[in-house]
Amino acid sequence: MPRQEPLPLVLQRNPLQKKASHTRMGLIIRSSSIHAAGCYTTTAIRKGARVAEYTGRRLSKAEADAAYEESPITYLFGLGDGSVVIDGHCTAMFINHSCDANCETREEDDRVWVTAIRNIAPGEEITYDYCLYDGGDDEAICNCGAAKCRGTMYSKEEIRRRKAAAKKAAIKARKKAAKKKRGKRKTPKKAARVPT
Repeated sequence: MPRQEPLPLVLQRNPLQKKASHTRMGLIIRSSSIHAAGCYTTTAIRKGARVAEYTGRRLSKAEADAAYEESPITYLFGLGDGSVVIDGHCTAMFINHSCDANCETREEDDRVWVTAIRNIAPGEEITYDYCLYDGGDDEAICNCGAAKCRGTMYSKEEIRRRKAAAKKAAIKARKKAAKKKRGKRKTPKKAARVPT
């Protein structure tokens, strides 16, 4: 067998250089049963692996509210206390919510990473729990279809807060209605005095 010559240096792989991410993991956007389009993996992903970074322009919450006031769909990701948001323009913006997610988001060094919380098989849709906390009167209905679906994309804490607020509002409304009803009761007319 003839001896093979080594590759020229320009064609040799630098052992210190990491492989490009697209060679390790393939993400594609296609139709989703959860919501319109979704992000799917074409390769296996191990638990703990970074799947995608949520990138885009950074806005204050007030700027984002003004920019998207009339828009039914947004790709905003709240950072920290929610005073700054990322206006998503990346592959990660297509990752849908699920109450039984296979990923979670982590903020590290002012960046947001979508990270696998279990092993993910090729062809599986990438999802994370949005844990929404701000949405006004929007119900944020969930369509994930998970066995233990909450029915909403709001966080468990936000659901509790909203239920408590609704209960408080209902009690206040009942008290107001009862007070109004008492005010409308007819009082017996006093007999007119007839001068004698």
